[in-house]
Amino acid sequence: MSKMEKIKKIAEKELACSAHDMEHVMRVYNMAMKIAKTEKNIDHEILKAAVLLHDIARSREDDDKTGKICHAKESARMSKPILEKLGFSGEKIKKIQHCILTHRFKTKEKPESIEAKILFDSDKLDSLGAMVIIRAGMWMGRHNCSIFPKMSLKEYTKINLVGGKLNGRIKNASLHNIFYEHEIKDKRLPGVMHTKAAQKIAKERLTFTTNFLTRLKEEAKGIV
Repeated sequence: MSKMEKIKKIAEKELACSAHDMEHVMRVYNMAMKIAKTEKNIDHEILKAAVLLHDIARSREDDDKTGKICHAKESARMSKPILEKLGFSGEKIKKIQHCILTHRFKTKEKPESIEAKILFDSDKLDSLGAMVIIRAGMWMGRHNCSIFPKMSLKEYTKINLVGGKLNGRIKNASLHNIFYEHEIKDKRLPGVMHTKAAQKIAKERLTFTTNFLTRLKEEAKGIV
């Protein structure tokens, strides 16, 4: 079994109970490999390992009632002994940890290496387009959310996001929905992509998502 196959097995075990499962990880992996073809000087071992390990602490964050656990930081920490056991050099481990640490949208740490930028872009692209509509529907059903917003974005931000800020963590999942997510996060994604390939894909997927939500509201009102 290769290093990457072993890492994948470990990730599958850690993500067994998480909403961010291996299907998400493999979509990110496939997109990362696609974007990597458009960039130069890629260390594919670093990129592949980082993608496979980037969400291994997700279930720990999901189960944390204090709101203090950041899955990006925890995943980076957890990755070190895994990579050491598989014989990765100290230098490569640090680079992989950097990718994992900086992949999150709501974080101060920014990706610097090309591998980190590709992981960031690939992960964010999974939040746009047809896939996000399916994922959002599953998430909303699990948390008993209303399909349509019950309050203005300004009021929602003040009441349900930590610190009353758009990048704050969600307090009550049942108050959230795809429309708030679209305004808070989705619309900003094309502007934060690092690679040209991701920027193009993000714009296309955002248009798709926006058109879908417009259609959804029109159907609810009996317009179409």
